[in-house]
Amino acid sequence: MNTPARPEDDTPARRVLERLLRRADAASLKGEAASVSLSMTGSRDGVEYRALSGVADFEAFHARIALAERAGAVTVERDRHRGDGERLLRLSVRDLSALARDLHVELLGARVARAADLLARWRSSGACGSPPAGGTGFPVIADVIEAWGAGRRVRGHGPDAAPHLAAAAQAVVALLADGRNDRILRKASIALFGDSKRLEALTPWLDLLLTSELAPSGLEDEQVWSALGLRREPQPLLLAGHGTVELDDGSGHVLPRRWLGFPVDAVRGIATRVGALLSIENLASFHEAAAMRGDAPVLLLYTAGMPSPAWRGAYARLLAGLPADAALYHWGDIDRGGFRIAAKLAETAGHAGRTLRPWLMAPQHLPAEVVSGREPPAPAVLATMCHWAARAGWDEVAAGLRSTPLTLEQECLAPHLPV
Repeated sequence: MNTPARPEDDTPARRVLERLLRRADAASLKGEAASVSLSMTGSRDGVEYRALSGVADFEAFHARIALAERAGAVTVERDRHRGDGERLLRLSVRDLSALARDLHVELLGARVARAADLLARWRSSGACGSPPAGGTGFPVIADVIEAWGAGRRVRGHGPDAAPHLAAAAQAVVALLADGRNDRILRKASIALFGDSKRLEALTPWLDLLLTSELAPSGLEDEQVWSALGLRREPQPLLLAGHGTVELDDGSGHVLPRRWLGFPVDAVRGIATRVGALLSIENLASFHEAAAMRGDAPVLLLYTAGMPSPAWRGAYARLLAGLPADAALYHWGDIDRGGFRIAAKLAETAGHAGRTLRPWLMAPQHLPAEVVSGREPPAPAVLATMCHWAARAGWDEVAAGLRSTPLTLEQECLAPHLPV
């Protein structure tokens, strides 16, 4: 329930009446016409009543219930055969709306309707998971409203969180429309909301809109922000290998033996004759691979976790400079986030007419000593991993995950390079 319009003290009688209202409200949403009631003699529903001690406590409880009874909100069954005849046996809902008025709260149906109105401009009947394009909105919002209407919470919140979800939708649309450059998280938050920490507070809702999943996706906050082109601080695009990187000022920079970093939005292309490009999700693994690369004809690229729209633009420009027969690989964590990242990269590669292949991400190709004894992920997590692996075009990896379910951070593996 939402905050009462005219708050009362948190009394035992009010807690009982609120419980009665919640159950009746839920039953009404399910179309159950039978009267909802609470037994005051039971150990669960009558716990507040049974715990009363002293005449004053009983008088206060009975007086509050009598007020609700006179308002036509509840029907009261009393024990007429013992004591003073005022002992309560059962409370039943007589009029749900009257009970809501008596408690000064709004019924769930009205709150969901108000939330639906507020979110109407952000709703869509498009394909699940599609990002907003041309004002089409977010299909998952319809799922959120349906869950709230059934009395379920989403990301720990009910329909009173609709203003936060609307603010998150506003932010996602604005940020994805300006995807050419990465932005500093708190500066972007000030620009959008006049509050440097508002975007951080909205992260669970940003995650929901980006993944179309009602339950938490498992993405780290930084991965959610990065998918929107947000960074806590500027992140360079790191490259290691043979080639000359072309920047937007017309200059060309020969890659040194180890690695070199560039502003993401400044990279315009590359001239290289390597036989493969390997993108690497995590920084430690990138540096380790770069240190042992030697003269191998492989270009290494650090994704900085979830690639931002600006990073993916630079990635596409790099792909255009690869030899036509150069192979394309990605090495990341074997978890939900890792396969989401792979699917994003595979999408960009597909637009460039290339196919992205997995590297050290198929369980069936990993060393037995690494795989042995690892706890399998929860079924829902495994299903998500397989879904995103398939979205990347890696059906063999998805099959391997089903037969050998596991999660694995890429730092657990020693790097070796594709030949």
